[in-house]
Amino acid sequence: MGVGIASERRLLSEDELQQVRLSHYPDLGGLDGEATLSLARWLREQRDRIRDIVAARRRARRGKAATGGIEAPGSSERGLAAKKQVFARALRRVNARLDRARAAKRREAARANLGDALRRKGAGRRHHPAPGRTPRHGMHPADSARRVAGIEPGQVGRVSQSVKDAQARRDG
Repeated sequence: MGVGIASERRLLSEDELQQVRLSHYPDLGGLDGEATLSLARWLREQRDRIRDIVAARRRARRGKAATGGIEAPGSSERGLAAKKQVFARALRRVNARLDRARAAKRREAARANLGDALRRKGAGRRHHPAPGRTPRHGMHPADSARRVAGIEPGQVGRVSQSVKDAQARRDG
C-alpha cells in the first residue's frame, strides 16, 4: 500500500518535500536527463544518511556504540524509518524513469545501427555467381569418363531375332 502525499508532507521538511515532489508523475516527466540524475543522487544521499542514523540509534540502544551526537538511546526510530521509506520510494520512481530513458536510448541506437547495416547492404555490389549446370532447357547428360562399349547398329536386335526364329522352327 502506498503512502500518500499528505503523509509525506507530515514526515518531511519543506525543502525535502520539494525534492520528493519532483519524483512524482507529472513533475518527473518534465525533468531532463541531468536533472533526473542529480535528483536520484540527492535522494540516494538522503536515504543513506537516514539509514545510517537509524542503524546508529539501534546500536546505541543495544549498548554497542556510544551515542556521540545522536539522541538518547530511548528515542524511537519509527519516524526516521518512515522518512527513509519515503526517500526509498521516491528513489525507486526516479530510477525507473532513468531505466526507461536508457532503454529508449538503447532502442534508438539499435534501430540506427540496423538502418545503417541495411543501407550498406543495399549499396554493396550484387554478387550473382554462375549457377553451373541447371535443368533450365531440359536435362543435360552428365559427362562420363568411362569408355562406352560400341555395338554395331546392325547387331542391335540380333539376339532377340534369333530367339524368335528358333521358337518358330519348334512350333512349326
